Amino acid sequence: MSERSERDEPIVLGIETSCDETGVGIVRGHTLLANTIASSMDEHARFGGVVPEVASRAHLEAMTPTVESALAAAGLRFSDIDAVAVTAGPGLAGALLVGVAAAKAYALGLGVPLYGVNHLAAHVAVDQLEHGPLPKPSIALLVSGGHSSLLLVPDVARDVISLGSTVDDAAGEAFDKVARVLGLPFPGGPHIDRAAREGAGTAVAFPRGKYDDGTLDFSFSGLKTAVARWVEAREAAGEPVPVADVAASFQEAVVDVLTRKALQACARYDVKDLLIGGGVAANSRLRALAQERCDAAGVRLRVPRPGLCTDNGAMVATLGADLVSAGVTPSTLEIPADSSLPITVVNV
Repeated sequence: MSERSERDEPIVLGIETSCDETGVGIVRGHTLLANTIASSMDEHARFGGVVPEVASRAHLEAMTPTVESALAAAGLRFSDIDAVAVTAGPGLAGALLVGVAAAKAYALGLGVPLYGVNHLAAHVAVDQLEHGPLPKPSIALLVSGGHSSLLLVPDVARDVISLGSTVDDAAGEAFDKVARVLGLPFPGGPHIDRAAREGAGTAVAFPRGKYDDGTLDFSFSGLKTAVARWVEAREAAGEPVPVADVAASFQEAVVDVLTRKALQACARYDVKDLLIGGGVAANSRLRALAQERCDAAGVRLRVPRPGLCTDNGAMVATLGADLVSAGVTPSTLEIPADSSLPITVVNV
């Protein structure tokens, strides 16, 4: 460790390449120094979804300039870095490989520890940049394009327990598919959120999967299909599709289930702190309904600002800093990129 890190908190460089965004973040403990993102979203938009090979090539091209940009934004040199953290999984295999290989090279070249971390745990850890240390324990609801999970988090650096997850489509995936049905651009989440503001969430009674099944799991495939069938029926009858009302009603069905299950988890495990993370956590209706229901239940709600909800390097760096501070043994240079890394494995 450098002389500086012996006096202060560790300065950690974090690399995130699990999907379509090359994220590089730098933190000093829980203080954000830089959060630089190079997105390949525009390259995927014409396909209506992320193309793994396109994402991998984009990461390869963006890696070096994004790291250099983050260092410049933080006003640091490579010699200031105390550790390197990288998303080792879950995610797209090829995309993960680019980030893991780069992190190994930087850690080896700088002579600093390497930490391969779990993408989902990093989404939990990042909230500390905005709201301070996580209460122990917390319940975390993670909702994104690839994941819808409920977690019990006694200690984000050491112990994350899965309580429930999606049995089919993730919430973000359903947003993308419904947006396509409604003729809205990819990615669907922000466009449905925007359209829904002009519609009524009670206009169409769409189904709520696994609403009263007693589990903490989710299911959005049936809802997605119900929206598609409803729209098809209107079009077949020659009637206009009320996009705003459909978007609002679909969105209401999703956030109703998400918040209901999250509060059930808090009650079941007697936890008074709920964290919502992942890209869908940027949704305005999810934030509003979660706050309303948490207030009624006496639960404290934590949601990072939208820029920290989507995939980014700062979340990886933050979890890396937690691992350093907790004295967790660093990863070896043999760590794999694991596309199906389970949430219960915080670091590899």
